[in-house]
Amino acid sequence: MTNEWCGWRDATERALYGADDGFYTRPGGPGPAGHFRTSVHVSPLYAGAVAALLRRVDGALGHPEELALVDVGAGRGELLTGVLAALPDEVAARLRPYAVERAARPGGLDPRIDWLGELPAPGSVTGLLFANEWLDNVPVDVVETDGDGVARRVLVRADGTERLGEPVDGADAEWLRRWWSWQPAPSAASTASVSTAPASTASASGASAPTARTALSPLSPGLRAEIGRPRDEAWARAVRTLRAGLAVAADYAHARQDRPLFGTLTGFRDGREVRPVPDGSCDITAHVALDACAGPSAELLTQREALHALGVDGRRPPLSLASTDPAAYVRALGTAGAAAELTDPAGLGGFGWLVEPVGGECAGLLKA
Repeated sequence: MTNEWCGWRDATERALYGADDGFYTRPGGPGPAGHFRTSVHVSPLYAGAVAALLRRVDGALGHPEELALVDVGAGRGELLTGVLAALPDEVAARLRPYAVERAARPGGLDPRIDWLGELPAPGSVTGLLFANEWLDNVPVDVVETDGDGVARRVLVRADGTERLGEPVDGADAEWLRRWWSWQPAPSAASTASVSTAPASTASASGASAPTARTALSPLSPGLRAEIGRPRDEAWARAVRTLRAGLAVAADYAHARQDRPLFGTLTGFRDGREVRPVPDGSCDITAHVALDACAGPSAELLTQREALHALGVDGRRPPLSLASTDPAAYVRALGTAGAAAELTDPAGLGGFGWLVEPVGGECAGLLKA
């Protein structure tokens, strides 16, 4: 890592994905599971829910001869491994699972899984594309208002030292005007109930937006924002890989009407939240403006709503089971506890699910 000044987007790109020393790409690293706990790692229930959603997609598409499951930001392949284990043989025999991950393929991974360093070609697959906590690691620039209330790009060195750079202009300024208001906006781009849930309890794509103002309003000094335009573009590219099917992004998120005043950029290392330092020693992440990513046919849900629609809930088993079958009661109690964690509205259940059908067949698959 060099120590010159640059924007957070460039610094994060090097810190996370550098060829030899990136946090995610360095050889022999433990992968995301070594540093934070996502829904995939909480319980097999999550992979089971994705498998259930995949079967709904399969049915809606008429059981195609080849059914794709594209896992974007696949880590070490944990989600795909769990889904393959949860599928009936008939579906698994037609499934083509793709892991999209910039790290090298891990040893011992199921040979049925295709390991890709980039997304499949546009319009090349039919099925389900699922991105669990991927967009939060798509690098973005950070801006901060100066003493005159002018939004300026934040520059950073590898040791984490920051200073303010030039005022934000061009496409980034336009994105900020449309999608990140530090003041109440009566015509919010989305009113979806996506919460600012804690990170990993450890538009470009065409959505409607408020009319852009000609210039940023004078604001108080010290306000911060992350410019999510690269995430909008990354998500649009991901959706375009589907010929037909459903694209889902699950992430910790916020909506335009409740953007945080001071941004959400943070770091994670060894299961602990730490100061974000772009030297390759920690994960660097920020909440996602999923409403800005959403295309015109997309739906925004909370993870709690989505998992409930897929049959996952945290209700305790009846006490009568404890007397008739104690072992079954203990197993059911453990399952209920994992389900409760996945659907807790103050934690993982408050994450956002951006659900975007490609073609009309897969619309409404998560209706309760």
